[in-house]
Amino acid sequence: MEQRALVVCPDEDSGSLLALILSEMGMAAEHTSSISRGMELFDSQLFDAIVLDYRADESSEQFVAHLRHSARNRNSLLIAVVDGEYNARLVFVLGASFVLYRPLSSERTRVSLRAARGLIRRERRRAPRRAVGSTVNVACPGAPETNAVLSDLSEGGTLIQTASRLPADHKIYFEFALPGQPQPVRVSGEVAWQDSSGRTGVRFLDVPQASRRIMQTWLQRNTPKLGDGVPENPPAAAATPLPTTTRSGFDRKKSTRAGERRGDPRFACKVGAELHRAGAAVPNYCSLSDISEGGCYVEMPFPLEGESSVEILVRTGGAKFRMTGQVLSTHPGFGMGVRFVLRDSGEREEVMRLVAVLSASSSLDQPMR
Repeated sequence: MEQRALVVCPDEDSGSLLALILSEMGMAAEHTSSISRGMELFDSQLFDAIVLDYRADESSEQFVAHLRHSARNRNSLLIAVVDGEYNARLVFVLGASFVLYRPLSSERTRVSLRAARGLIRRERRRAPRRAVGSTVNVACPGAPETNAVLSDLSEGGTLIQTASRLPADHKIYFEFALPGQPQPVRVSGEVAWQDSSGRTGVRFLDVPQASRRIMQTWLQRNTPKLGDGVPENPPAAAATPLPTTTRSGFDRKKSTRAGERRGDPRFACKVGAELHRAGAAVPNYCSLSDISEGGCYVEMPFPLEGESSVEILVRTGGAKFRMTGQVLSTHPGFGMGVRFVLRDSGEREEVMRLVAVLSASSSLDQPMR
């Protein structure tokens, strides 16, 4: 199903830039300049992400408080746009997951929103989605009942194939049977997106307990188990955490090992960090000059040898980030390339938050103390 984002921003240029970048990433973005209109929209529609131009005033506080009590969108990813000198810790406490700093630039905003979109994607994948192929009866107010084909199903929604477009501004009622289940499923939902071929993504709104149990039972029975040849969480593609050149002019591309490929967009930065060799308490003070979701380049005059396991600690943007990794290549006098070793979704989210913070503002360049 298509991801949707709401952009609440009074500045037309910034709002248009945010909506454009979200659209480029495949998200349907709706922009409003009004706080009150934004609250009306998230009360009546579902959004995967909400971007708020946060002004630390009464209307912004009211928006965030209302969002966290919204039946539809209290779990939506909140992205706050704040002034460059504003303490990001305050909006993180309010529930923001990412922060963008004014003035917005295209490059930095793309990196941050890409990181946010990756987090949304993983949150969605926590609910299994399985192909079905059943017939579904569709009814909506003021229109005759019709049949459609149920293509796939999760606990939160479905993809159906229809012969005609469904109304996007009304609640729709569905009834369908799942293979092997004796009782039918009856739910209501709303259109999330439609295309010209008749494919329609539907978000469920009201799901009775009996129908929820039927769907949960069917999804559990049809979800591959570990050991069935399908990994529960496929590993992310490895990325070479090395830029082509550095400020010193040293060409690191020549030192790239065979088989390494850049799988993630990387962001040039300059931020202080502490690096520990695995099992060692003594810190090595260094700088990160290049980072992506897959790894980073660590500038230090005496890099570690071999494929050492390391832990990197970064304090920036009012927050602390901790990552584990493995040294891939070393360049004496310059530094070393480190690949992140992420053991679970929590550690991957930690890296994505750091990438988003570093991409948000060049003013975050700071030494470790």
